[in-house]
Amino acid sequence: MPYITVGEENSAGIHVYYEDHGTGQPVVLIHGFPLSGASWEKQLPVLLRAGYRVITYDRRGFGRSSQPTTGYDYDTLATDLNAVMEKLDLQNTILVGFSMGTGEVVRYLGNYGSARVDRAALIAPIPPFLLKTGDNPEGVDQSVFDGIMSAIASDRPAYLTTFLHDFNNVDKLGGTRISDQALQLQWTVAAGASAHATLACVPAWLTDFRDDLPRIDVETLIVQGNEDRILPIDSCGRRLPGLIKNSRLVEIPGGPHNIGWTHAEELNAILMGFLNRTAS
Repeated sequence: MPYITVGEENSAGIHVYYEDHGTGQPVVLIHGFPLSGASWEKQLPVLLRAGYRVITYDRRGFGRSSQPTTGYDYDTLATDLNAVMEKLDLQNTILVGFSMGTGEVVRYLGNYGSARVDRAALIAPIPPFLLKTGDNPEGVDQSVFDGIMSAIASDRPAYLTTFLHDFNNVDKLGGTRISDQALQLQWTVAAGASAHATLACVPAWLTDFRDDLPRIDVETLIVQGNEDRILPIDSCGRRLPGLIKNSRLVEIPGGPHNIGWTHAEELNAILMGFLNRTAS
């Protein structure tokens, strides 16, 4: 299987698993918490049929990548993305992040610039700054994240069940836009992730990206469901057009957090319209 070595922990290398399919302009898909690169299964065939080269990878700690106990901050995660970009020598790339993966896109562009990047898409974004502070009243109280960490530490499998129900708005969309089997698959993937990584990612969600956003100099699409229960749209997506130059927000009515699965047809049409309209 294809891996890129991104570091070491004691006697073991830290390896990131990736897949690289198709030809044409490269699109790098960066998955959300707590899934893996395989979660893009409803987008991958659409992109391949449209003539794009599609690269997915598993964040360290998740999927088939190594499960170290270090590196779950966004500077390191952006460095992992940079290792993928450099190893595959990607140019004129379209970066597409979902949820936690939008942090990698934003921090990568903030730290490494856009020399290898043509444009970007942020789906159910975590920026600009999720934590409520004196200068960020739109954020979420620290107590919410303390509760999440306590729930993960107490009973990670039970927490994942609760999280994935809110991830997909199962009470509204179960049996129509998401099946019991698809939900079980997500739980199985999430349960196979590193227990340490699952907990260690939570503080990373509170990263302040506000200094990165003015550095983004590529056209940026933002897409979020207006019924997102994981990342409140008023704290996240609706704030970004005023903070990123040359960006626009598209809201999906009735969309939960995981619009890539529950509203795949709608999201794919929006994404392909963005890519085809601005294709280089």
